[in-house]
Amino acid sequence: MKTDVIRGAARAISKKYAVTNGDRFRLKHCDPSESDGFAGIKKAQAPQHLAAGQEVLKDLQEMLYAQDHWSILLIFQAMDAAGKDGAIKHVMSGINPQGCSVHSFKAPSTEELDHEYMWRAMQRLPARGMIGIFNRSYYEEVLVVRVHPEILSSQKTPPSLVGKNLFEQRYEDIRNIESYLAHNGTVVRKFFLNVSPEEQKKRFLERIDTPEKHWKFSAGDVRERGHWNEYMESYERMIQATSSKESPWFVIPADSKWYTRLAVAGVVIDTLSSLGLHYPKVDAQRIADLKAARASLTSE
Repeated sequence: MKTDVIRGAARAISKKYAVTNGDRFRLKHCDPSESDGFAGIKKAQAPQHLAAGQEVLKDLQEMLYAQDHWSILLIFQAMDAAGKDGAIKHVMSGINPQGCSVHSFKAPSTEELDHEYMWRAMQRLPARGMIGIFNRSYYEEVLVVRVHPEILSSQKTPPSLVGKNLFEQRYEDIRNIESYLAHNGTVVRKFFLNVSPEEQKKRFLERIDTPEKHWKFSAGDVRERGHWNEYMESYERMIQATSSKESPWFVIPADSKWYTRLAVAGVVIDTLSSLGLHYPKVDAQRIADLKAARASLTSE
């Protein structure tokens, strides 16, 4: 498949799922089962199209690394079993691992709780030339903490600062931090993998019934499923409050894993393509040095 065709498809899918202004966003208008965003591509064709996209992504990542100006931060948020791990694995499997880092955020450690909630994420920001991936992120602080406000008592925030506007303040802080990152060359792209409760149930049962997948399942996953409506409300508010042209959310249908992976790959390819990446140009002295080195090697 030609590179320009892949980039064109990537641009279209990126535009389709981008939320750059959250004022009009409603999660109920997003269909988790959608799988027709790539004109005519069916499930059986997905592997070859994903492989072609991986080749384009590999070339773009090499230029990003060589140019050493920009950095990319990809944030993945979703309900359990929505396919975050699989999307990261399949989309990024073709790039140079030296140019990529993945960090999964679990429950905060004792050390992390002795700092403000953004501290642990700021330690993991990608350097210039790198792609950083957050599998969950600081957005947990306006998701799980909103659904389970009792968590606030363990965060050691002074009680006088925990008021009714706490989450609106966190939204504002996040917007400001992401704007700061954008102004300094870190391109932030955020993915909400939108899985339906029916598909999540199906995947949970598969994990329970398949011995090789038992390690993926936790009883806590089912407990959190009981708060589904609260989580959907929290995701909607989060996307409404923190979407921007600089750092958009992409609400990706997640009921079909093959489609989710193609869509995520499209967004990443379009993001890198928009940066005008190229290999560093060398000056006349460097070219002369290269010619001298070639002459020396060929004369041996």
